[in-house]
Amino acid sequence: MTLSLHEREQFLAEPHIGALSVVERPDRAPLTVPIWYQYTPGGEVWVRTGRDSRKARAILSAGRFSLMAQRTQPSVRYVWVEGAVTRTAPDDPERSREMAARYLPEDKVAAFVEYDRANLGEHFLIYMRPEHWVAADLGAF
Repeated sequence: MTLSLHEREQFLAEPHIGALSVVERPDRAPLTVPIWYQYTPGGEVWVRTGRDSRKARAILSAGRFSLMAQRTQPSVRYVWVEGAVTRTAPDDPERSREMAARYLPEDKVAAFVEYDRANLGEHFLIYMRPEHWVAADLGAF
């Protein structure tokens, strides 16, 4: 079953682990990596990543990326979006906390943010406004 725009946006706004894909080299398949992401219906998708990461270099070089989110319960459903990078921004503790709170229990957020800031290096934010959507709910199996 095809999903309406509202259903697609609501699903993408849920805290699924995304699969980010970006063309890194023309002679290879796209680089695809799991990633935490943030999305508000009608807005931009954004991700946090290390400034020197392969995915950051590839995204900035390609100028676009795609993101897929899926689930298997209570039905098999997925949403895929693709679009151009609309902007980048410096990371800050508020964005780090927002992303951690999306995926972790509240009692784990502060410790993760502290670990992230101390051990995972400098991050920045990459924003994309979805231009193309593919989405379906395949039902319960």
